[in-house]
Amino acid sequence: MPVTAAGCHWCGQAEQVELPPQGSPAHTPPAGPCGARARALGAEYPDLRKHNNCMASSLTPAIYARLCDKATPNGWTLDQCIQTGVDNPGHPFIKTVGMVAGDEETYEVFADLFDPVIQDRHNGYNPRTMKHVTDLDATKIKFGHFDERYVLSSRVRTGRSIRGLSLPPACTRAERREVEKVAVEALNGLTGDLAGRYYRLSEMTEKEQQQLIDDHFLFDKPVSPLLTAAGMARDWPDARGIWHNNEKTFLIWINEEDHTRIISMEKGGNMKRVFERFCRGLKERMCVTGLRGAGGGSAGGASRAPCCSSQDSPRVGTVCSWRRWSWCSW
Repeated sequence: MPVTAAGCHWCGQAEQVELPPQGSPAHTPPAGPCGARARALGAEYPDLRKHNNCMASSLTPAIYARLCDKATPNGWTLDQCIQTGVDNPGHPFIKTVGMVAGDEETYEVFADLFDPVIQDRHNGYNPRTMKHVTDLDATKIKFGHFDERYVLSSRVRTGRSIRGLSLPPACTRAERREVEKVAVEALNGLTGDLAGRYYRLSEMTEKEQQQLIDDHFLFDKPVSPLLTAAGMARDWPDARGIWHNNEKTFLIWINEEDHTRIISMEKGGNMKRVFERFCRGLKERMCVTGLRGAGGGSAGGASRAPCCSSQDSPRVGTVCSWRRWSWCSW
């Protein structure tokens, strides 16, 4: 994995850092200002004493010292990974992730930090020794029909990113437009009950956008500090949109928090049918493009999963959810 030297750009609370002795194999400070700074790296270490996120729990002065001057081939640095978590300490009772990935290589270049964060977030999942298994065989679903007296709608969703293009926190305008182009060309090849069309946000009226949002079909512009600090709202709404089939039961969000967010949904409690459609659409889309999710190695499949491009809810795999009736007594 090629790694290039890069500067560390944000200063924080001073803290003493014990560096390897001069001349040891691990002591390789680069030339220039950062090399001088490496001899007193505590001046750059962020103040995380009041933070409640996975990044703050896993980052140590020693890890920061090892990774501070590294960058991915695209130039993505450690400070860019953690800045949203530094800027957003989190809630005392809600532990967020606190970091983002800029590209597929992020997971390897900064593995000393990403691996423990993934393990923390996913209840012990070790990306170095464990492998996430994808199973798109809908026939294995048992008891997938829920009582419609209590279930309003069912949904299955996942995120997928396109290999070779930077993830949303780091992508350029050109890369974001390339994601849109590749995704729409692939989706236009779907047939049967999956056939549909693409709707670009920049070409919608405000009324059309709001109606799709109210119907739970469309995403809104990110306003959360967690997302805006990670660069997720840059150039909005350029190259963002939604593709859906004619029945609005198979949808793909393009360039929201992932390159693509793939959703199968319908009213009622037939989760098995929803999952069957999801599997079929995902397999057909991947066959049409000849592409697969980025990060297919130890990380599992880079999108927001398993550590994320966006930092609010990293995950490994697919999410199933229901909207249900809630009974209240007054």
